[in-house]
Amino acid sequence: MENNYSIWQKNRENEREFRSLEQNIEVDVCVIGGGITGISTAYYLAKEGKKVAVLEKDKICSKTSGGTTGKITSQHHLFYDYLIQSQNKEFAKKYWKANEQAIDNIEKIIQTEKIECDFERKSAFVFTKDCAKLHQIQTEVESVKSLGIKAKFTNEIEVLGKIEGAIEFENQAQFNPLKYSMGLAKSILENGGEIYENTKVVKYEKEGDTFIVFAQVDEKIRKIKAQDVVVATRYPIFNVPGFYFIKMYQELEYGIALKSDVRLNGMYVSNEVPTISFRDYSEGQDNYILIVGNGHKTGENTSNNGFGVLEDFAKTYFPESQIVYKWNAEDSVGLDKIPYIGEYSEVRENMYVATGFKKWGMTSSNVAANLITDKIVGRNNPYEEIFDSTRLEPIKNREEMKNLLKEVGQSMIMPHLKGEKGKKYCAHLGCEVSWNDVTKTWDCPCHGSRYEADGKLLEGPSVHDLH
Repeated sequence: MENNYSIWQKNRENEREFRSLEQNIEVDVCVIGGGITGISTAYYLAKEGKKVAVLEKDKICSKTSGGTTGKITSQHHLFYDYLIQSQNKEFAKKYWKANEQAIDNIEKIIQTEKIECDFERKSAFVFTKDCAKLHQIQTEVESVKSLGIKAKFTNEIEVLGKIEGAIEFENQAQFNPLKYSMGLAKSILENGGEIYENTKVVKYEKEGDTFIVFAQVDEKIRKIKAQDVVVATRYPIFNVPGFYFIKMYQELEYGIALKSDVRLNGMYVSNEVPTISFRDYSEGQDNYILIVGNGHKTGENTSNNGFGVLEDFAKTYFPESQIVYKWNAEDSVGLDKIPYIGEYSEVRENMYVATGFKKWGMTSSNVAANLITDKIVGRNNPYEEIFDSTRLEPIKNREEMKNLLKEVGQSMIMPHLKGEKGKKYCAHLGCEVSWNDVTKTWDCPCHGSRYEADGKLLEGPSVHDLH
């Protein structure tokens, strides 16, 4: 069994590797981050004739994009009643349209570029086995229907059998995100774009109307001169301007893949806590069941044994199956639960951001890629307003805001005031890190940076090793 190695990465050794940046370069657009969002954005920009370079500190799609379930859906859990209540019906309908268009866009790209990535259209379900949560499912069904969107209610689904209730979105999709991203990468190169791995961006400067991005390769610094910069690093690595570190938090989820003879007709996620998401995946003669969930804020206590809940679910519903892969992955969540896509800051022209996807990055990545490309080439985008990354409206998730500020105070301020020695502090903003005994990593509870046992940086927003 492979630990911290997702099923998408199992054939990684056969995939193309990209060289590190060996010299200073000048491009139209510098894309920082080689996950599916950065790669998708570079794909569209290259198609527009822009000279674009993607900079990735590890291998492309080696973190969040490599640990996703690979669901492509506009059903982002029970979300539309929330959007109607917190925003309005027009807003909620636009959010749905943006994500439905993203599904179609991805399918069109797959067909146009002839990418073999196991794309399948399937229904997506949110279900509950808890009668106390049934009303949430029923409310969501009615809210979705009020928007003129087709939704079904059912109280029975495959594998689990009789349940309290579920909402179904038809004609959604699933795929292999790594194969898809590699297909996009091939097209980027064919259209004059560049992709550099093991090239870690550490800072940037403005030089007139131009950006100078500084990237570290081994012990050397390379400079990238660009007219536009896209920050697609899951959690933005530049604190100022933008101040995203006070508007978001990160969550860590766990995943397992089972070798199984079971085939599923749909994709499923529970409405319970801890959340369980599952789908199938076939490759050649082999079939797998992917089970992901049991998430928690990065840096929180891990006494719930991240993988244990998933393993118990597997034993109950797929008893003849064998666990062959285990992994974990992070994602960012905005305090109002809506992604930030667009300008990095009102005071930083020609710098763009895409973040806060709330674990629904397969569709959100395409929404972001189109929106940012439109802004760079000067086109209007019908969804720009609802994802406005510079929005300053009052935080509706007040409880989450209060918790975030409390955690920052406890982790970043109190240890320093007490003068405690022997502690380890995150290189991002100085928060005290905690040891995750499941993943064997040092995790920051403030902003989600993670470090290997020896202090080497694993995931940002930090760009430096552990202090």
